[in-house]
Amino acid sequence: MVLPWRRGGHVVGEAELTLHEAAAVLGVHYMTAYRYVRLGLLPATKVGGTWRVAPADLDAFRVGASGEQAIGVAEAVAGSRRRAPWAERLEQRLIAGDAQGAWGVIEAALGAGADLEDVYVGVLSPALTSIGARWAAGELDISVEHRASGIAMRLIGRLGPRFARRGRTRGVVIVGAPSGERHSLPIAMLADLVRQAGWEVFDLGADVPAASFAHAVVAAGSVAAVGVSVSIAEHLGAAQDAIAAVRGVAPTVHVVAGGRAVIDRDHALALGADDFAADGAQFVAVLNACLGPGGASEGASEGASESAS
Repeated sequence: MVLPWRRGGHVVGEAELTLHEAAAVLGVHYMTAYRYVRLGLLPATKVGGTWRVAPADLDAFRVGASGEQAIGVAEAVAGSRRRAPWAERLEQRLIAGDAQGAWGVIEAALGAGADLEDVYVGVLSPALTSIGARWAAGELDISVEHRASGIAMRLIGRLGPRFARRGRTRGVVIVGAPSGERHSLPIAMLADLVRQAGWEVFDLGADVPAASFAHAVVAAGSVAAVGVSVSIAEHLGAAQDAIAAVRGVAPTVHVVAGGRAVIDRDHALALGADDFAADGAQFVAVLNACLGPGGASEGASEGASESAS
């Protein structure tokens, strides 16, 4: 049920409210309502420079799913990392094209106790996956999806420096997406997570030819592992070619395949990889399990050098 309220003395039904009007309904200051929007607690859309709130969303905020959200800002900084739907809130801001609000959701999640890995794996990645699925289903125009991706890339750019670790690195890890694969955001997040674990990362980005994977391995000289990420099934053949090219110059380098198009470990092995990782956190776990705290083995380094000579 949508609760009625009055605007200018008249009961309003489904017409959208301005943020000032929404604040009046909630009994809070305009800036408090604005912060609800920026944190992703209250869905809103910017129309002609003015924030608009749908009655159903305001109703839900008041009495429905937001029993906690009604005191949302205080809760956000009090520590509700596991309960708060940060991914959904971020998705709303990304779809609205609200870069500042999207960053506000990230800051709120961090303030509530989420760590950097949580933000990438549990907030940003699910939000982007949902947006991509909604575009594929025809719910969102591609312009909205591209705008959301652009904002997400800026979020990653702001978060990236926080993943850096001081001191000696554990070795070199090369990550990239194969030829034809246009999704660079998963690679950027993967690179940050691996960097946080103490590795030096060579991020090749998206749409990398097989020969360029091999060239990067040879140029690095000493490589602990190579990660190949595939989001779309039609590019699995290109991923297989990339893995084969790496094998050709460095037979002993550990190769990990992952991404939405790679189903499981058996699928990764069928592509020619040594291992499988469903996400960045699992990729780091694979590196730790297979390579240990010391990083790249001497055999892996020599394999690349000998094959290149």
